[in-house]
Order: sequence, then structure tokens, then C-alpha cells
Amino acid sequence: MVRQRKGEHLKICLKHDVQSGIATGFSAYTLNPTALPEHDLHAIDLTTTFLGHTLKAPLLISAMTGGSSLGARLNARFAQAAQTYGIAMGVGSQRVALEHPELKETFSVVRTHAPRGVLFANLGAVQLNYGRGIEDCIRCVEMIEAQALVLHFNALQEALQPGGNTHFAGILRKVTSLCREFPVPVIAKEVGSGFSAQDARRLVEAGVSAIDIAGAGGTSWSAVEMHRSPDTTVHKSFRSWGVPTARSLVTVRAAAPHIPLIVSGGIRSGHDIIKGLALGASLAGMALPFLKAAALSETALMRAVETLLTELKTIMFCIGAANIAALVATPCLSEDTTDPRTLTKNFYSGT
Repeated sequence: MVRQRKGEHLKICLKHDVQSGIATGFSAYTLNPTALPEHDLHAIDLTTTFLGHTLKAPLLISAMTGGSSLGARLNARFAQAAQTYGIAMGVGSQRVALEHPELKETFSVVRTHAPRGVLFANLGAVQLNYGRGIEDCIRCVEMIEAQALVLHFNALQEALQPGGNTHFAGILRKVTSLCREFPVPVIAKEVGSGFSAQDARRLVEAGVSAIDIAGAGGTSWSAVEMHRSPDTTVHKSFRSWGVPTARSLVTVRAAAPHIPLIVSGGIRSGHDIIKGLALGASLAGMALPFLKAAALSETALMRAVETLLTELKTIMFCIGAANIAALVATPCLSEDTTDPRTLTKNFYSGT
């Protein structure tokens, strides 16, 4: 069942509208241009570090796939792009490879194509309540020679999908135990609902090394699961569920000021990325735009990444930030708090 679901999720995301009914909230912020950049555009430096690893740009190809022939092809393309441009990459949940070892290569292919890349392994946090322990998490890391393990928290998705794993009781205690013993950093990741201040504090206390916001505004997993269910009534009611990405980012940064953050969930442009970094993130993760490009061809994916990096450099030039450190220190954002529509769009009208 898990094996079949992997391919279904990819096809649904590529063929159907699975957009959240909530806007990310980034439209509430405006980037302030400067007429006097005092920098050379060609000297703009996107280099950054994350969990001790150097990246050529603060960009993550977010966790998406693995466990199917299509997933293997896409993973190879994602990894090649990560290697070429010096950005990070995460794989989809590796539970399927733990249950079906013959599918291991659909994940391990990423290290083949990104021998020097910064790669993140991935397993659902709830699997710690379903017989998976530290040894299984280590197997996920070793499968792709990852520099970190992502534990994704997907309560809503599990509640809505047929046969979902919904026993989350006591999960924080098991995450704490894992973090205490694990040989590489553990990253806590939501999958479209965002984290609250309380979530962030509890995860920091548990020992996670970073948090991936993955707020509302991008792919809605209730919308994805809706296409796999004979009765879609409940799924529709949750399409506008979650904390907008920008709001969750600001909340988590205030609650956990020192932990590295990844901003993801509806990131669609260089403007979103720069806003996310200015609001306190260290990396920005994108999934669906890269998925659609990679499904076309490796060339289309490379072109998409190149375009994004050019956009990032141009924005930084136009706000007067020569590098990532300068961006963080530059007061480049204005916030409009007068219009509530900047945080929640009307799903039913499609606007």
C-alpha cells in the first residue's frame, strides 16, 4: 500500500490542483529597494552555511519522492541539480525502502548524482510509534549518506489518508530519545500546516537541530489525499487548514531565536525566499515548482534553478545586500498589517 501510494502522490501533484486554500502571508511584506546599491551585481555572494555545511545558495530542493521508478528518475535529476549548483536536497519518506529493501536504490541514487552534495534523509516522526527506532533512522541516513535526518510531522495527512498512522501519543518523548543518541543532526519538518510557538519550544527542548516550517500556502495534503478518497467531504473542509508560512516563520523565530530555520510551504519565487531569509530563516525550501520542472526534463529543472538564483542575486543587488549576512542585517522589509486578505485568500473564488 505504501509502495503504491508513492507513485499516486506524484501523479496527483503533477496533474491536479493541490494548492492550499490559504495564502503564505508573504504578500503582507514588501521588499524595499535602494537606488544606491553600492555593490557590483556580479559580485553578489549567495554562499551560506547550514548545520556546519557550506552551500553556494540558501536553497533546498525539499523532500518529495523515492520508492518508485518515477521517483528514482526524479531523484536523480534533483540530485544532479543540487550537485551542479551547490544547494541542499532532501528525499521523500524512506519508510517504503525500510519495508521494501529492493527500493533502496530509488533513494541511494541521489548520492550517486550528488557525491559532494548536502543531503537530508527523511522518515515520518510517527513511525517511531510503529516499531521504527534509532537503527532504522540510521539506515535511512546511511542509505543516502545524509548529513542530517528529517523527521516529518504530518498529523493531518495521516488522519485523512486511508490506513493512516494516527497514533501520535508519546511521540515527543521518542523524538527526545532519538535526538539524544543520533549521530547526525535531526530536523523537524511540518508538511503544510506550520509550527506554533509551543511546537517550536517543545522541539528545541527535545533536541532537534533545526526546524523546517513547511507552513500553509503551498501544497495541501488534504487536497492530495482528496484525489485518493471515495468520500471527499472531510478533505475539502481541511484545504484551508494550517498557519500561513510567513506567520509561522515569524512565530517560531520569536519562540526559538537561536535554532536554524528552513522556510518552506508555498515558496514560489526569489522574492518569497528573500523575504523568508529576512524574517529569520537560514534556508528556503521549494518542492512543487521543482517537481514540475523535473518532470519535463533535467534541462528544464536546471533552467528553473538558474532562473531562481539569478532572481535572488538581482533582488539582493536592488536592496543593497552584497551577501547573506548583509541581507539579514539589512532592514529591507516593510509590513502591511492593514489588509487581512494578504494572509488568507478566498479559496472558493480561486484568488
